[in-house]
Amino acid sequence: MRNKLTQLLSALVVVSAGAVADGQAELESAFAAVEPRVIEWRRDLHANPELSNREFRTADKVAAHLNGLGFDEVETGIAHTGVVGTLRGGKPGPVIALRADMDGLPVLEQTGLPFASRARGEYMGREVPVMHACGHDTHVAMLMGAAEVLAQNRELLAGTVKFIFQPAEEGAPPGEEGGAELMMREGVLDGPDAPEAILGLHVWPDDAGSLGYRSGSFMAAADGIEIKVTGRQTHGSSPWLGVDPIYVSGQILAALQGIPGRHVDITRGPAVVTIGSIQGGVRGNIIPDDVTMLGTVRTFDMEERERLLQRLEATVTGIAEANGASATLTVTGSTPVTGNHPELLQTMMPTLVRAAGEDRVLERNLITGAEDFSYYQEKIPGLFLMLGVGDPSVPREERPSNHSPFFTAQEEALIVGVRTLVGFALDYPGQRL
Repeated sequence: MRNKLTQLLSALVVVSAGAVADGQAELESAFAAVEPRVIEWRRDLHANPELSNREFRTADKVAAHLNGLGFDEVETGIAHTGVVGTLRGGKPGPVIALRADMDGLPVLEQTGLPFASRARGEYMGREVPVMHACGHDTHVAMLMGAAEVLAQNRELLAGTVKFIFQPAEEGAPPGEEGGAELMMREGVLDGPDAPEAILGLHVWPDDAGSLGYRSGSFMAAADGIEIKVTGRQTHGSSPWLGVDPIYVSGQILAALQGIPGRHVDITRGPAVVTIGSIQGGVRGNIIPDDVTMLGTVRTFDMEERERLLQRLEATVTGIAEANGASATLTVTGSTPVTGNHPELLQTMMPTLVRAAGEDRVLERNLITGAEDFSYYQEKIPGLFLMLGVGDPSVPREERPSNHSPFFTAQEEALIVGVRTLVGFALDYPGQRL
């Protein structure tokens, strides 16, 4: 599929304004009409967030909207709560996909917005507050808006668009499967309407209405790790009678931080190793049997990722053995690198400029956060862009980040996202060959 796209892109001598120019007046009218509806949907979704694999109300709202627009097909219950709508254009052409994620986070909202969430949910057996602290409410609303604009202008669309509303991007609850990986296993990119390219947007605290991109690797691969160190319990007053896994864990923790700086080829991309949880022992005068550490590894090159994980395991087991203990390292979950197909990005750049403005399409630095959009990109070429929703009157370093209880979005930016989604569907290069 990648070779096919490369051939298509190479055949483009001139990138024209594409199908958008053919019906610009109709499109502008549609954008103006849908903008207040996008904001209304966003506020409703923001006030009613749902946790991963529990997006029942959101899925019902999306499916009802797509059915109301007369979509050719609307599938529900994919990867638990996912919705996929298929819209066939008025002219023959390729199949492409647009994706939005739907889930909220177990975060207590502190924005003070009139439509702030008061929702509650269950996470790991506990009742928790729920908030759209990563902007997935805006993602759903923008894709709903793009669906409306394209459905009303089918005659401009050459080909087919699959609208993927995905659950559980933030990760399925423990013991469950979900997200893009499960959608892929359930065939979301397969069948007679298999897409050949895909676009995803994510809101970010950059200036409202800007579009951030990076050719090639953009967001990190993420691996969860669990390290279990096993020693031998004894009285705290006599450590020589046992094997202290807390002492061993301290050595491991310090050594892990030297791996990215001394054993990874940083010319191929940075790496981060973080331990965020250490559990062991119950009393100050008892050396416990074992300690468990949980962490995350972030990388941007898959070969260096493998080297780093191998070095982690060797370090963990070697330090434990040197102290008379034993240790295991388990990778508890992996997400590949998310990026932008270089040729597709270059070809679609006029579309992005038209959506946001020439001075508002900006190259970004690498982002060490991860995104399961990467699972789609393992099969077909894709673009993943950051839509700025930050208040430009607030210094960048003072704006709340994604996952903050204060995170919110400047709503005037959302129509830029709608324009980008619609523009990709109408301008995708395979339609003009």
